[in-house]
Amino acid sequence: MKRTLSTNPWVAVVGGVLMACARAAPGDTRGTATAPTIATATATTTATTTTTTIPLEGADFIAQARDLFQTAACGPGEPPSRFDAGVVQRHCDDLRRAYAEYRKTWVDVAEPFLAALRPKDLPDAVVYPFGGGDLTSALATFPDALEITTISLEPAGDVRPIDKLAPNKLEKELAIHRAHLERLFKMAHSRTDNLEKESLTELPGELLFALGALVVHGDEPVSLRYFRLRPDGSMAYVTQAEIDAAARRPRALRSLFDNAELRFRSLSDAGKPVQVLRHVAFNLDDEHLAADPSLLAHLNRTGKVASMTKAASHLLWNSHFGAIRRWLLAQTDWMASDSTGIPPRYAQPAGFTQDTYGKFNGPALFGLFDDRDAADFKRLFASQPVRELPFRYGYPDKDGRSHLIITHRGSERPRPEAGP
Repeated sequence: MKRTLSTNPWVAVVGGVLMACARAAPGDTRGTATAPTIATATATTTATTTTTTIPLEGADFIAQARDLFQTAACGPGEPPSRFDAGVVQRHCDDLRRAYAEYRKTWVDVAEPFLAALRPKDLPDAVVYPFGGGDLTSALATFPDALEITTISLEPAGDVRPIDKLAPNKLEKELAIHRAHLERLFKMAHSRTDNLEKESLTELPGELLFALGALVVHGDEPVSLRYFRLRPDGSMAYVTQAEIDAAARRPRALRSLFDNAELRFRSLSDAGKPVQVLRHVAFNLDDEHLAADPSLLAHLNRTGKVASMTKAASHLLWNSHFGAIRRWLLAQTDWMASDSTGIPPRYAQPAGFTQDTYGKFNGPALFGLFDDRDAADFKRLFASQPVRELPFRYGYPDKDGRSHLIITHRGSERPRPEAGP
């Protein structure tokens, strides 16, 4: 029997998925952003990727990003001296233990497994719908991607409150964010309700998750800018003048910090190019994509991409999310997902083959799902040899077992039947 939705499934409270609330307006957060600078970043061109040239304009909040990186994400460097060194040290001792355990039990297992599956000629641009707060597994899946775009309901958040955070509030703030980071590491995906809670803290949780991912993968931030999308998909970086003009209008001010561009580089490999994370706060249902064409126009500028999704509440199964599903089918060459990815009834007619890893006996009860797709995925797994999966990638199946689906163009499997 088919299950249907009577309301927009991404803004309803369904199976633990909560709409992100707007973050409370910060207090007096007059920034110390550097003056606008102009630079040009050109992504390496491959046979399947369009060269991207975007002038770097607007206000750069790298100073605040580094303070957040060093204080809350516990990256290399010294946190601001006004904060209690003992509070920061205790927080970082706990968080670094969590980082080490996560690297050992997930990153060090997942990275080589996924590397053995990835074709060598993948596009160097990655799109991760429903991927808020999960740069860490995006980098494990696509460590060499030059551009990673994550899209979710949650705003990136204003980094400037790190300048004004009262020292006596630091310990509580750090404890909240540490608990959510530890849960991310334990579950290997970001829960929407955790991201919603993060958005209500003084420090920007979405950005902090990304900075934590940099620590896990041995990277450091080199710039942080905010942007909005024009109707034609081009990017307009937020300027200090715009921030100053919106200072007395809390809603307008918050909206300037919805979308963020974080550029980062490897700490250990100076020859590795600078990579870019762009996080876009957007409701991906058909109604919102039709009302505001800027996001799809922006994604269309990217050309062919690699993609991933996981723990996405089965939204790509749903009729309300047809536009983003069609875009992925048109523009994706290779996709990694759990069962919340693109169902066989859409992937196979579009010329994709889906390879299965792990075991799947039905979807976990997150969100509302279509019984047809549940049965199709179950048949898909049953039709292929069991290929062991030694780590969790998003949701488990209904019996708690890990599974992974690689959706790729053509009929040839990139690796032998026995798996990587």
